[in-house]
Amino acid sequence: MSSEVAARRDAKKLVRSPSGLRMVPEHRAFGSPFGLEEPPWVPDKECPRCMQCDAKFDFITRKHHCRRCGKCFCDRCCSQKVPLRRMCFVDPVRQCAECALVSHKEAEFYDKQLKVLLSGATFLVTFGNSEKSETMVCRLSNNQRYLFLDGDSHHEIEIAHISTVQILTEGFPPGGNARATGMFLQYTVPGIVGVTQLKLMAVEDTNASRRPAAAWLAAMHKAAKLLYESRDQ
Repeated sequence: MSSEVAARRDAKKLVRSPSGLRMVPEHRAFGSPFGLEEPPWVPDKECPRCMQCDAKFDFITRKHHCRRCGKCFCDRCCSQKVPLRRMCFVDPVRQCAECALVSHKEAEFYDKQLKVLLSGATFLVTFGNSEKSETMVCRLSNNQRYLFLDGDSHHEIEIAHISTVQILTEGFPPGGNARATGMFLQYTVPGIVGVTQLKLMAVEDTNASRRPAAAWLAAMHKAAKLLYESRDQ
């Protein structure tokens, strides 16, 4: 990939919307597949009362729109200002209690799992039905749109084209859950008919540890859930 193309993929611009300042991709086609579009606000004339507690709006009880769902609420039901990174807001924005809870949970992905995906981990990779496997480092691109696999060869898989993510596990440690050992992916490739498959199995890194690979698999599992939610929006 040329440096010019990479720069275009990662370029961002600051825009102002009715909900606040957003740092969005310079080119819409390079937006994160985990992102959410801003919802249309329920028109003021259609919500004379709070859509949570049914309080009537007047000069004292003001109405507020939740930046995540777009519904109308009173200040008591929509008082929290929470980061909403999936919509690229620069600052925390006003959200209703239900949406704020979801955004708080998603913050863990951006604070922890996303960093793990960007750092990458080492896997034994098998493409399709090939009997040959290759040791590769798999990581998420900076703009979150691609999986990069680097070893003796280089491959890029567009996140938006992934249709299936299945975590492979083994064992049931006492008091714990099954241990993630690999991942099975199915995805489409432009210009190729049918679905392509890929299998990643955790291997030891340069420190003789499989923990980075296990952490990467757990982070990818969370990312897949967000990806499916974005598609259902």
